[in-house]
Amino acid sequence: MGSLAGKTLFITGASRGIGLAIALRAARDGANVVIAAKSGVPNPKLPGTIHSAAEAVEAAGGRALALKVDIREEEQVVEAAARAADHFGGIDILVNNASAIWLAGVEGTPMKRFDLMHQVNTRGTFLATQACLPYLKRAANPHVLMLAPPPTLDPKWFAPHTAYTIAKMGMSLCVLGMAEEFRPLGIAVNALWPRTVIATAAIAMIDGVRPEHCRTPEIVADAAHALLVRPAHDTTGRFAIDDEVLAEAGVSDLDRYAVQPGQPLLRDLFL
Repeated sequence: MGSLAGKTLFITGASRGIGLAIALRAARDGANVVIAAKSGVPNPKLPGTIHSAAEAVEAAGGRALALKVDIREEEQVVEAAARAADHFGGIDILVNNASAIWLAGVEGTPMKRFDLMHQVNTRGTFLATQACLPYLKRAANPHVLMLAPPPTLDPKWFAPHTAYTIAKMGMSLCVLGMAEEFRPLGIAVNALWPRTVIATAAIAMIDGVRPEHCRTPEIVADAAHALLVRPAHDTTGRFAIDDEVLAEAGVSDLDRYAVQPGQPLLRDLFL
C-alpha cells in the first residue's frame, strides 16, 4: 500500500470523529494535516478541539496546522486554504468531511436546521473545493474526497428526513460534476461512505442506535487512505463504500473495526 508521507491534507471538520481518524491515519505516514474546524475551545457536549486534534496528529508522527474555520464563511475558508498552502508549500488532498445532521421530517425541521445543513454540507463542500482548487492544480497527485453517499432518488431515503437527505445528496452531486470538470486537470474527485453506522457523536441523532452495533471511525480512515494513495488519473468519479475499498486493498478481517466484535451491525443510511 502507498504512503501519504510528505503530502498535505486539508480536512474539514477534523477535530473529532471520522475527520480526526482520517487525519491520524495520514499522520502515521508522516503527512502534513490541516485541521480546519470550528471547535477552537472545548465543548462540554462534544469531544475535541482543533488544538487537541493537532496535538494528536503530531503525536502520531505528522505535522499539524490548526485553523479555526467556519465552513459557512467564504472569507474564512479562502484564507484558511491560503494559509495552509503557504505553511506547508501547497495542498495535495482535500477531504470534505464537515457535515451537519438533523434527522426529522418536514414539520420537525426548523428552518435554521435546514439552512445549517445546506450551508455546511452542500455549500461548504463546494466552497472548500473552490478555495483549494488553485493549489490542487499544482499538486503531483491531487485528490478531493467527499464523505458522501451514492446518489439516490429512492423516496425511502427522503421521506423520513427530506432536508438532511437533500443536503447530503448535494455533496454527492458535487462529486458527479467536479469529477468530470476536473478530469482534464488530473484531479481525482471521489466519495466515500460507510457500510455500517459509525460510532461518532452523530449517532446520538439516530433513535435506537447503540455504539456496540457500530464500527469505529478507523474503518473509514483506512478506506480513505487506500483511495488517497492511488493515482488520481486512475480513480475519479467513484462512490466507494468503506469495506469494498478495504477488500480491494486485501483487508478481509473487519472485526477489529467493530466497537464490540460479535454484535450485529447496523447498516448506514442510504445503503
